[in-house]
Amino acid sequence: MSTRVTAWLAWSMCALSLALTASSLLLLVLNLSHPSVPIHPYWTMNTLLALGFSLVGAVIVPRISPKNPIGWLFCLTGLLWAVMHFSAEYAIYALLAVPGSLPATQAAAWMMCWVWVLAGGPIVLLLLLFPDGRLPNRRWRWFAWFSLLLIVVGTISQALAPGSVYYLRAIHNPLGVEGLPNYGELIQTVNFTLIFVSAGSLFVRRLRASGVERQQLKWFTYTSTLAISGVILTYTISEALGALWLKWAGYAIMGVGLIGVPISMGIAISRYRLYEIDTLINRTLVYGALSATLVALYFGDIVLLQRVFVAVSGKKSTLAVVASTLLIAALFNPLRGRIQGFIDRRFYRRKYDARKTLEALSAKLRDETNLDAVSDDMVGVVRETMQPAHVSLWLRPEKAAKGAETD
Repeated sequence: MSTRVTAWLAWSMCALSLALTASSLLLLVLNLSHPSVPIHPYWTMNTLLALGFSLVGAVIVPRISPKNPIGWLFCLTGLLWAVMHFSAEYAIYALLAVPGSLPATQAAAWMMCWVWVLAGGPIVLLLLLFPDGRLPNRRWRWFAWFSLLLIVVGTISQALAPGSVYYLRAIHNPLGVEGLPNYGELIQTVNFTLIFVSAGSLFVRRLRASGVERQQLKWFTYTSTLAISGVILTYTISEALGALWLKWAGYAIMGVGLIGVPISMGIAISRYRLYEIDTLINRTLVYGALSATLVALYFGDIVLLQRVFVAVSGKKSTLAVVASTLLIAALFNPLRGRIQGFIDRRFYRRKYDARKTLEALSAKLRDETNLDAVSDDMVGVVRETMQPAHVSLWLRPEKAAKGAETD
């Protein structure tokens, strides 16, 4: 197909996905107006992934080689997640919220029973083929075909399985065959396992990657780490501590990570400003550690000062909050500098040493008057920071310089 045709097809799939997502959100609002109706538990994830993969796919399809299937996998993934979201919200509204208000309710209910299994296939292939459209090596070919076989079998199984959908018990399969087993939870576990194993192929790639490919994989690693951290914070740490605000913070981080996964993969594939990922990771480490430290200090100071006030005056005082706030404001810049220095020394040693070396050279050049000494210092710094195979310094002759100024 020509570039114009591929672009038109990709944007058509994107437009359909966006229309289905918008309709799903409208139905979700209508369903929320009925408190007795159950809400789809994964509507946020469905929305973010449908929007992210569809838009990124439409952008990168015309920009990459026609032989590279990654762009189409993006479009297909976004469309399937949009269909999954729409069919679920449609079935909830037409069967539970306002029964009989919309046509084809049984078809929507049947579709939501199996499309979630099918949506895992493009993601598995996308992770296996990222970022260059080829498998890591030939040994992964059997896993790709085996994954597709399991997903197809799981899809057929759920399309004919009797009973309710495993993630929404109020909806039942209208075409379920009595007597057949329903392995919904097992199929979900297999789906997640296939996705995690295919994601593991990216770490295999990263061990042997260098240059541009290494930077491409860094983008995906960064956003997937954000998403996983948000999931752990939301469903594990916050529940263990019983902190609602921590749950919402984790939910926000998880949302940023989910929408960031397709965006980061699109940046990596299009190779747009790849090397800024190092700065982004550095800033995340610095400000993440800084925020955690300041929050711990803030609440620790409040608890300590409140105990002091209670011991002295017998009652709590708002001065504890004021004093803690002033202390945090005073410690912000010193802590940031110390954390920045620690992270540079620990994770960015080469760049940190190069920067220190250049700073030392600048200080030395301000007081140096011997040209030979300056030349030796500059050559030594280049050898130390850049480590070239050969280095030489050429100085323009004085006569040529005067002639150039005259001309």
